[in-house]
Amino acid sequence: MKLSQFKFNLPENLIAQHPTEERDACRMMVVHRKTGEIEHRIFKDILGYFDEGDLMVFNNTRVFPARLNGNKEKTGAQIEVFLLRELNADNKLWDVLVEPARKIRIGNKLYFGEDESLVAEVIDNTTSRGRTLRFLYDGPHDEFKEALYKLGFTPLPEYIKRDATEQDAEDYQTIYATREGAVVAPAAGIHFSRELLKRLEIKGVEEDFITVHSGLGNFRDIDVEDLTKHRMDSEQMEATPELVAHVNGVKDSGHRVCAVGTSVLRGIASAVSMGGHMKAYSGWTNKFIFPPYEFTVTDALVTNFHLPYSTMLMMATAFGGYDLIMKAYQEAIAEGYRFGAYGDAMLILD
Repeated sequence: MKLSQFKFNLPENLIAQHPTEERDACRMMVVHRKTGEIEHRIFKDILGYFDEGDLMVFNNTRVFPARLNGNKEKTGAQIEVFLLRELNADNKLWDVLVEPARKIRIGNKLYFGEDESLVAEVIDNTTSRGRTLRFLYDGPHDEFKEALYKLGFTPLPEYIKRDATEQDAEDYQTIYATREGAVVAPAAGIHFSRELLKRLEIKGVEEDFITVHSGLGNFRDIDVEDLTKHRMDSEQMEATPELVAHVNGVKDSGHRVCAVGTSVLRGIASAVSMGGHMKAYSGWTNKFIFPPYEFTVTDALVTNFHLPYSTMLMMATAFGGYDLIMKAYQEAIAEGYRFGAYGDAMLILD
């Protein structure tokens, strides 16, 4: 597959800038892989597509407030810092991106907060935009993290053309997020309300959780036409023995396994063993999925409508079939579906 095969014309007004008022009230396109049938429904209708004994696997990663506004020492120049991940808790070292990168050198100090109470020192250059910061804070680690996150903002994707609000801290997060570590929300899971999860439970649809700490690599531009030459950024993930036993038991009983989001689809595919089963895995994955790809564990996928050229679009077409999903996207545009993390949903079934 070539990068240019994932180009399509997406009107700017279809990129959602805000979520729907109720999580489960967005639109949902249902795509049937075997027949090619396309249905137009509301997300809460997902209840009717799963039966007792089926399993939904969710990503329980939690997005942290990764965007910080700071000032450079002496000049006072405004600097935006994007926290990627903590490298060393004891020394308060963080891997970050900085903008504008050209103004930041090793040894520079950056000040955060109106009273400049939090200070960081640049100790390394990791990439053209990347730096390693050491935060100069004397208190305990928990106190430091609280102070750091209090100054941060929700890391909305760049295609959302507005500043993050306090409401986004709740909206850009699944209701079951427990394990902190993501800077990109597992957007398909945002559509699940507490009421909908309860109704699925009452029906006998089972749930379980994988952890994939989604990073900015999901939005990084692919700069090669030949997709076999693209390398995904690594993301930390964990498929516990308990999850694996659950998934394998459901498969063996003849019921379906549904991945809620492309991050879950990727995480499960990274932990596949022989015979359509999973194996426990804890570590990093840089698995890049694009068509053609054979999925041996996952039977259904909940996902959003993704932007042109994105790796998430490539995963959706790998699961649903390139021609069918690209046709569905043209129908979604014609029908005015909303795209992006705050947009509408797609359910892909056999």
